[in-house]
Amino acid sequence: MDAALRLKNLLADVIAHGSLVRRTALCDRGHSPRTIAAAVAAGALVTAGRLWVARPEVDPLLLNAARLGVVLTCISAARHLGLWTIDVPAVHVSVRNSTSRRNLQPGTVAHWDRAVVPRHPDHHVDPIENVLAITAGCLPHEHALVVWESAMNKGLVDPTAFGRMELPARARALLSEASRFADSGLETIFRTRLRWLRVRILCQIWLYGHRVDFLIGDRLVVQIDGGHHVDGQRTSDIRHDAELMLRGYHVIRVGYHQVMDDWPAVQDLIVRAIAQGLHRAA
Repeated sequence: MDAALRLKNLLADVIAHGSLVRRTALCDRGHSPRTIAAAVAAGALVTAGRLWVARPEVDPLLLNAARLGVVLTCISAARHLGLWTIDVPAVHVSVRNSTSRRNLQPGTVAHWDRAVVPRHPDHHVDPIENVLAITAGCLPHEHALVVWESAMNKGLVDPTAFGRMELPARARALLSEASRFADSGLETIFRTRLRWLRVRILCQIWLYGHRVDFLIGDRLVVQIDGGHHVDGQRTSDIRHDAELMLRGYHVIRVGYHQVMDDWPAVQDLIVRAIAQGLHRAA
């Protein structure tokens, strides 16, 4: 077999292992240390300590986790998995032993939590059940709920099966509260921050052919615009707003930065609309 074909087969096996793999696993698949070293020298693979090699595009956090012998967890794993998170600068890892902990960089948050789902020794991102259980105990309630509802919305966790596992008390409380219908963390935040009103708030409701983010009471519609509300989407939204208003609904539309950076003003809009009875049917 020529060198080009050996390299092609090696890279295919690395990708099949998730693009980050132990050298010994590749040797077990029939690849020689010389072929692996040649791939590293050519830049087709990068190293993570002595034991691991990876494709160059692998998340640097994963490479560092492999080098240190730790597992990404909590909000760092959530972000790696593409879940909605509220930014936290520190890297959160689960440590396997005291040696791993001593090698961590300053500012890294080390977790020693018992795993809900056993961690495979070759994996460097915690199973989603462990991620959620740890966020429940580590993050502020609102931040954790954002992660939980994002995971449920993406179908990454089965709430029924998750509920049969041995969960910490805070995780079980979040499981009873979290909804799979929140399309974004903005919706989670909005609903959570207004539940003190004791007014019915429904999310992701279909009204006259379009889905609205929130329906408060019977007639108050709140739409939260993200970055995708431009051009054709924006035109469609304006048209639907007009139709709703003609049918007796009241529409309040706010943006990402208003919710995240100026919440008191958003809350003031909502409570004043409710005070005027705009949420009630005529």
